[in-house]
This record gives sequence, C-alpha cells and structure tokens, in this order.
Amino acid sequence: MFDFNLMHIVAGIPGLLIAMVIHEYAHAQVAVWLGDFTPRLMGRLTLNPKAHVDPIGMLMLFLVHFGWAKPVMINPRNFKNPKRDDILVSLAGPAANFITAFLALLALLIYSRIGGDMTAGVYLVFQMIIEYNIGFGIFNLIPLPPLDGSHVLMQLLPRDMAYKLAGLERYSFLILIVLLMTPVLSMILIPCRALIWHIFSLLLSPFF
Repeated sequence: MFDFNLMHIVAGIPGLLIAMVIHEYAHAQVAVWLGDFTPRLMGRLTLNPKAHVDPIGMLMLFLVHFGWAKPVMINPRNFKNPKRDDILVSLAGPAANFITAFLALLALLIYSRIGGDMTAGVYLVFQMIIEYNIGFGIFNLIPLPPLDGSHVLMQLLPRDMAYKLAGLERYSFLILIVLLMTPVLSMILIPCRALIWHIFSLLLSPFF
C-alpha cells in the first residue's frame, strides 16, 4: 500500500491536487447554484489549490490513496429545499471525482486508439489521476463525520439518530486510523473500486 518510488511520487502530485481541488470546487459550485453563496464569500469558488488542499489529508491520500481536503462551509438555510440540496451538495464532490477519473481514462483510451506515442511518465500521471480520483470519491462517501457520506446519511435518518451520528465526529480521526490499520476498510473499499471500474467498463464497452 505504501509506495515511495520517486517516479510514483512525482507522477502522483497532479492526481492528488486534481482530486482535492475538483472535489471541493464541485461542492462549492453546486451550493452556489442552489442558492447558498457562502462558498463564494469564503473564496472556495476557485480552482486554486491553495483554497482547498489540507496538508494532512493530502499526505493520507498520497500514502494510502484515501484522504480529504479543507471542507467547504455551507449554510443550508439558504437552500430552497435544505434536506434535498444538502444531499446534492454532499454528493457533488464524489461525483466530480468519478467523472474526472472517467474522463482521464477516456482520454487514455482515445489516445491509444489513435496510435499516439505516450511516454511511460505521462501514462503514469494519467493512471494516478484515475486512481486518486476514484479513491478520493469512494473514501468521502464513507458515512463517518465529517465525510460527505455522513451528510447524506444524516439527512435521511430520523433527527435523533442523525444527532448521534454527528456526535461521532470528535472520534472520527481515531476511528479512521483504526480502520486503516485493519482489513475492515479494505473489505469495504476494494469492492467499491471494483464496482466503479465495472461501471466505467460498461460505459466504454460500446466504443472500445
């Protein structure tokens, strides 16, 4: 799981930055579209990595291919339909990661189809963009506060259960460390990765 090969380190940097920036920008943009201008006022409606990158989250993403960025603050009271719109904003980040991964894969396949001569380094960069975006999207769907999956689940649960789930946030980092040190997280995430790749294959099969 831990790969400190210099080429992988260098090639992985674009994938890391793209995964984080695209994810948080999508949260910000969808929130603004739905009527909450808080992300714009806080300078998050930008593709500048400085606005989105969390150093610890980036390190975790680099080490184990799962991590986080600075969360985009929103005010659900500005939404016309707070419950629905909060779910849409929460799902926007992971969805943007999966779309980015798919587009990077599509670009690789098209380039290969037209007989382009791609160096091993460039191919590895695209591979890392795909891998990190899939990993970032899946990780953030875990229903553990403050990850996106928990926001979705809290909107669907009864109020008392949602309140209890929100209370787990103070222990989230410790829970995450335990999950990373045991096979539990892999048992969840590996099938999810396989599912995403299967969906990609189905989408691309009519053309390649």
